[in-house]
Amino acid sequence: MTQSMGYFERIETSSVSGLLNGWRDGHPDSGVLALVAEADRETVVPGLQSLCNGLKMPLLGAVFPALLDQTGFHSQGFILLRFEVMPFAGMYELSAPKAVERMASEMSEQLDQPHGSTLFLIFDAMVANIGTILDELYLKLADRVHYMGVNAGSETFRPMPCLFDNQRVTQNGVLAMLLKNRPGAVVEHCYLAPERMVSATSTDGNRITTIDWRPAFEVYQETVEAEYGVKIDRNNFYQLAVHFPFGIIRANDEIIVRMPVALEDDGSVFCAGEVPPNSLLTLLQAPKVDSVQTVDKLTAGLRNLYGAFPGHELLTFYCAGRRLHLGDRAQNELRELYARTGAARMAGALSLGEIGQSMQWGYPFFHNGALVCCRWGN
Repeated sequence: MTQSMGYFERIETSSVSGLLNGWRDGHPDSGVLALVAEADRETVVPGLQSLCNGLKMPLLGAVFPALLDQTGFHSQGFILLRFEVMPFAGMYELSAPKAVERMASEMSEQLDQPHGSTLFLIFDAMVANIGTILDELYLKLADRVHYMGVNAGSETFRPMPCLFDNQRVTQNGVLAMLLKNRPGAVVEHCYLAPERMVSATSTDGNRITTIDWRPAFEVYQETVEAEYGVKIDRNNFYQLAVHFPFGIIRANDEIIVRMPVALEDDGSVFCAGEVPPNSLLTLLQAPKVDSVQTVDKLTAGLRNLYGAFPGHELLTFYCAGRRLHLGDRAQNELRELYARTGAARMAGALSLGEIGQSMQWGYPFFHNGALVCCRWGN
């Protein structure tokens, strides 16, 4: 099987141009998706643009907090993923008028057959209304596509240009790729929810203003201490809050994880993802993430989508917040996933939000704390 993914520590290496030349020679219509570690973005992004432009290869890419392959996590370097045939794709700046409407319309025009494509989305994590955008896309595309995606950007959640193509580098946007003859991805987190529920009575996009009609952080503090015996204050919020994310309980009892990432002076809590008004919330705890069940569900889901998986390449995105609160268990979870699937290679990145479906041809949801997995290449 031809290699269609590779990890590199540095851009100044002959093996990078060698791989790209081999891809172009073997697949004249190929293109490249690049995943770049945040620490190296200033040198790698222009370097890749120069290389791909010289070879006349289409390029799309995004910057992530860190990368991963079958050996573990990497804070430097970049990963190259080959499209055997460059898909219809676009980089949309969401501040432009009717950008989402234009994206949906252009993708819809490319759907020559129902139920045969996957819409792969990479958002800038600083986009505050990703859930609403997914709603708009579904109104236009419905179940004619599978939905998968992740968020790129900085783990500090500070604005940063993190999306690029052959010429541009931008932020506050999304890369949209229409992958033909792809059955989507598997998304799992396996957080276990306690019984106590509260209501997000006032929200604004990613911001929870009040819970049960009281300042959100005040209720958050009380709930974490009552449920888990941990005292969170303004001084330790950034160290501890990642261990106690919110869970949005949906009507079908599915849990959508929301990681708290910032705290305002008025007691509002910002999350990595929208929280709809009047959402039913619970407080989750990192040690109650069932890693064994997560790997079981991912491997079973991959078998259901693709049949026998051994020997194929595995694209995996792993939530940055999940890695923070699981510590060494995250590395173990990643290695167990690789071993259980029997993949020839695995590559991917730490994500700042994940997009998937609760069922095949289901509605797209924006998750935190999850893994996104799909087969890459042939």
